[in-house]
Amino acid sequence: MNSFKYASPAQFYPLAGKLVSVFAVLATVLLIIGLIVGLYLAPIDVTQKDSYRIIYVHVPAAWMSMFLYVVMAFWYAIALGANTRLSAMMAQSIAPTGALMTALALWTGSFWGKPTWGTYWEWDARMTSELVLLFLYLGVIALRSAIDDPRRADKACGVLAIVGVVNVPIIYMSVQWWNTLHQGATISVGERTIDSMMLTGLLMMIFAFWFYSIAITLMRVRAIILEREAGANWISELSEVKGQR
Repeated sequence: MNSFKYASPAQFYPLAGKLVSVFAVLATVLLIIGLIVGLYLAPIDVTQKDSYRIIYVHVPAAWMSMFLYVVMAFWYAIALGANTRLSAMMAQSIAPTGALMTALALWTGSFWGKPTWGTYWEWDARMTSELVLLFLYLGVIALRSAIDDPRRADKACGVLAIVGVVNVPIIYMSVQWWNTLHQGATISVGERTIDSMMLTGLLMMIFAFWFYSIAITLMRVRAIILEREAGANWISELSEVKGQR
């Protein structure tokens, strides 16, 4: 039972506060180093020249947009199956960051597409399915805001999020399933497709985006816990709550 103690909002709240600082620092350090490596130290691409450098934002954002959606749906599935409050709060806290990453992926992708394909936007399979992902995130956020009762909102958002998971493999596999403008995977398992310095910078940026997402999600879930557990006795004993009185 002790291993599940952090499933309680009261136990998880202080832990999340400690982890926020750790992941925020890691994200900041990796972001700075990754940008220096990617924008200044990595060589110019033979075909795309300097325009390829947008991958250091585009690729991490695109990966996180899909990964965060799967994690959000996972937490909603736990919330629906086990009726745990914290799981629903975790899922709720992920949605805005997922939407941000998806919007950033679409925005940077359009700027990459202009010099590469000659157009900012094309109804390409991957771009279109990524746009659908943004609508799914926004749908979850809007549905959350439209329903006053938290429990009903959790169930409705959970159903939408879980159904929407089918779009994630479509995004990932779209370049293999259809003839698209979008290039294939930048990094392939067991196969080096880019220069080692390019790869180093890209991996640093991917981890920077990952740690940022964790930090901001933990910050948001703490705020959600304070809001949804406002009537609990342990909330009134928190130093930050006492300081506001």
